[in-house]
Formats: sequence, C-alpha cells, structure tokens
Amino acid sequence: VQLVESGGGLVQPGGSLRLSCAASGFTFSRYHVRWYRQAPGKEREFVASISSPLGITNYADSVKGRFTISRDNAKNTVYLQMNSLIPEDTAEYYCNAKQATVDYWGQGTQVTVSS
Repeated sequence: VQLVESGGGLVQPGGSLRLSCAASGFTFSRYHVRWYRQAPGKEREFVASISSPLGITNYADSVKGRFTISRDNAKNTVYLQMNSLIPEDTAEYYCNAKQATVDYWGQGTQVTVSS
C-alpha cells in the first residue's frame, strides 16, 4: 500500500503548482481523499477533500477559490491545483486516503512560496 505525493517545489507569490497523490496497493476509487498541510511550528491543517464515489469537494476557507481538488480513478491519482499562491501556503503537503477505519498517509511534498 502506497500513497506518493509529488509536484511540490519553490514558486513565486502569485504562481501555481499542481500536486499529485498517486495510490497503489488498494482500491483507491472507494476512498475519500484529503489534502492536509503542515507549516513549521504549526499543527497539521485540512486543505481540501474529495469524496467517493460522488466526488463532492470541500475546501478550507483559506484556500477556497484558489485551490481545486480533483481525482482520476482510472489513474489512481488525486490532484491539487494550487493557483494564486501566497507565502502563507508554504508547508509540507500530505495526502490522506480514508475509508471507514482504514487510513493511509503519504510521505509529503514540500511547497515553498517565496520571492
């Protein structure tokens, strides 16, 4: 079982990044998927989620209108499109897949927004 995040990096304020969360070893399409982030010295916080099977999305107020979560079950992948990035978005971003009591986490990908 694996969840692997990718797509992080250094970007200037106002820029964009697309994070990917690729799953293997389980029936990904049946799982609700969430993105979380954790900045240095802060608690991990919810960013966005997408449900299964209806694909209903939900966002933290801090990213609403700037971030978009989507999923491609054929590719076992969830995406987080991040636009209009601001320095406060700097954090390690984690993917989480959950169904009932089963809970998987990725290792994280670093996003740094700085000029």
